[in-house]
Amino acid sequence: MPFHPGSLVGDALDHAGARAVLEKYLPGVAASPAAVQFRDARLGQLAAIVPQLEDTALREEFFGALAAIPDGEAAKEYLPAVAPDPAYEGEDVPRASARLTAPGPVPRWSPVEIRIDGPSHGNPFLDVELDSEVTNGERTLRVGGFYDGDGVWRVRFLAEAEGTWTVTMRSTARSLDGLTTSVEVGAAAPGSHGPVRVDGFHFRHADGTRYRPVGTTAYAWTHQSDELQDATLRSLETAGFNKIRMCVFPKSYLYNSDEPADFPFPGSLANGFDLERFDPAHFRKLERRIAQLAEIGVEADLILFHPYDRWGFVDLGAAVDDRYLRYVVRRLAAYPNVWWAMANEYDLVWSKSEADWERLAAIVVEEDPHGHLRSIHNCRPFYDHGRDWITHVSAQRQDVYRTAEYTDSWRERWGKPVVIDEVGYEGDIDHGWGNLTAEELVRRCWEGAVRGGYVVHGETYVRDDEVLWWSKGGVLHGESPARMRFLDEVLASAPDGAIDPLPSDWDVPWGGVAGEWMLAYFGFNRPSYRNLVLPTGVAWRIDVIDTWNMTLEPVPGVHRETARIALPARQYMAIRLTRVET
Repeated sequence: MPFHPGSLVGDALDHAGARAVLEKYLPGVAASPAAVQFRDARLGQLAAIVPQLEDTALREEFFGALAAIPDGEAAKEYLPAVAPDPAYEGEDVPRASARLTAPGPVPRWSPVEIRIDGPSHGNPFLDVELDSEVTNGERTLRVGGFYDGDGVWRVRFLAEAEGTWTVTMRSTARSLDGLTTSVEVGAAAPGSHGPVRVDGFHFRHADGTRYRPVGTTAYAWTHQSDELQDATLRSLETAGFNKIRMCVFPKSYLYNSDEPADFPFPGSLANGFDLERFDPAHFRKLERRIAQLAEIGVEADLILFHPYDRWGFVDLGAAVDDRYLRYVVRRLAAYPNVWWAMANEYDLVWSKSEADWERLAAIVVEEDPHGHLRSIHNCRPFYDHGRDWITHVSAQRQDVYRTAEYTDSWRERWGKPVVIDEVGYEGDIDHGWGNLTAEELVRRCWEGAVRGGYVVHGETYVRDDEVLWWSKGGVLHGESPARMRFLDEVLASAPDGAIDPLPSDWDVPWGGVAGEWMLAYFGFNRPSYRNLVLPTGVAWRIDVIDTWNMTLEPVPGVHRETARIALPARQYMAIRLTRVET
């Protein structure tokens, strides 16, 4: 029976042909998280509330297209896994005969890239396996190689330690197998601190430098024009962000209707994609942007899968998913500023089960010799962040109003750092997640911080050109970034640059370092004074912080036992206590 106005929305979403019609006529609806809420509704009900179908003729065309689709179809056929071809090069090809080029001395914490000019016949992406054994002293890494097109093969690794690194190639292609070289690694360049690692409930760079995420989101910024990408980099540097969430695959969603110039796979939406090859030129562009992010001190939180798709990338099948992941990780793991986000809103990626996610995560762990940070982000239900492969919690808002308030309980639940990567966006679009005031976004950032976590920025102001920062990057228009930078400056003043939840008053959360440095945040409350009972036996310096106006006013004197602190009866105030040595 064909689809009709009485058919369930959920049945249409689950049917490839009907979903394609929905994505054509309702691109902002079919790909929206809100679509999940309409699964039990009828298509006629959905059409009645969607502004795109207010045109009667267009609505008739929409239902006509659905009526042409039967109520069922054969199961999709996926490409199979392909083993390397043992006969790719015959016995007449001398072993280790390809030309290898190694770099000169490389600074610590920089990518080391070894180039091999070798075979290009057949399909090198499928026919050949290349990896290497990389050794420095007692440390040995297995590093996968990749084909970069035009007969060029590359092996990359991160220079984790000074000294001599020896490299031995292993390959199913005779000309690549057995090649050897060595690379000298010297001292780190100024300002280079290495990958970010977990430090309890917080983060440090590999060299011990404290890292506090001051993050933002621009999902599809690397899929825009070069001019817009350059503007994004300038904005990131000026705003002081040090992390950006970004997708490897392009995004199809509200304000995301433009077609990218290229893709991870060669091809196009009109002509289809060759899923047995990759587009090296596309990845070189991505690598260039990741390297530029590193130059300005920004971590690239790479989203490997997401549900907002019109090209078929959300449902490639296990074999292609696995090949894609191996290729991406082998290309990018050498960059010190890479994080792996398995998914944005994993629970909306309808083509993957928990078993799929576990398999895919295992591939990332296997192919990344440097152990970059790993997460998986939710729409509604959380993934089990207790899994060993997950390094930190990446959370989306749980309620229209409350999310940052759960930070301390999530720390206790999973015993890992909490980064609220999607708490809502400063903006004015017609969705509740994207029309927060700057004041409210900043409040959520402070609320999460005083509870020992990190809340990420986002911006969604309506623009005629549909260049919204949250998706395409460009220029920032909001008022929250400067205030997030001010928050980070306050946190930097804490001992060791990080704070944890402390025993709190019933109406005010406290965070800090017990007995040393304490911070109370009043949020949207606006007291005219606060009576404090101070930890005994210690003298304290007290500062009143206006988190919105970004001012810090010392309270005269040194305080013991109790203090009555005058406040301006304004929202968004905080009090900081700093121990004084007497």
